[in-house]
Amino acid sequence: MSRKTVTITAIAGLAFATTMFPSGHSAAALAQAAQEQLTAPVPVDAPELVPDTIEYVAREVVQPLPATSADAPTLTEAGSLHELVGMIDTDAPMTEQMRCLAGAVYFEARGEALAGQLAVAQVIINRTEDGRFPRSYCGVVAQPGQFSFMRGSRMPRLPQGTAAWDRAVAVAQIADKGLWQSEAEGAVFFHARYVKPGWSRTKTRLAQIDTHIFYR
Repeated sequence: MSRKTVTITAIAGLAFATTMFPSGHSAAALAQAAQEQLTAPVPVDAPELVPDTIEYVAREVVQPLPATSADAPTLTEAGSLHELVGMIDTDAPMTEQMRCLAGAVYFEARGEALAGQLAVAQVIINRTEDGRFPRSYCGVVAQPGQFSFMRGSRMPRLPQGTAAWDRAVAVAQIADKGLWQSEAEGAVFFHARYVKPGWSRTKTRLAQIDTHIFYR
């Protein structure tokens, strides 16, 4: 309550006392009470505590983002297939299926350009999604009569630690994750260009990359 409001209330009380009780102890008592109300200290509301300045917390108050360098490119920002291959971690542990895929890339196309190696990997991946072929990379590679480097159902020893093997591993990972579109997208067959198998006449030719021709 403001001091102005208290004063008006006290004056009104004093006027009421002198009007209603012009004499006697009752009038005097009321007048005295009104006088005391006029001189009593007026309570004030407790002030709101507001800091003089706002303190900005330096530490993070939300879950921090992974630490990355602003200048470090991501896989999706690679400007070429060659650049993307160089960004792949080829030292990471591999599953048996990925080993089969990388092995096929190495033995079938290690002398090809990266685009040709990627196309070979893409054919193997496409076959796993086609009901005419096995459903796994190892199953496709081991299918009889499909890859000449296979010894029955066994693959030759992988030359790990070589630059050619590292490239094959990188290409296999790129194809498996779909990080780069192959020129032979959709292909499920291929052969060397220096041969002409009879089945090629019944297929749709998609692309020729280095020494291989790809079909669907």
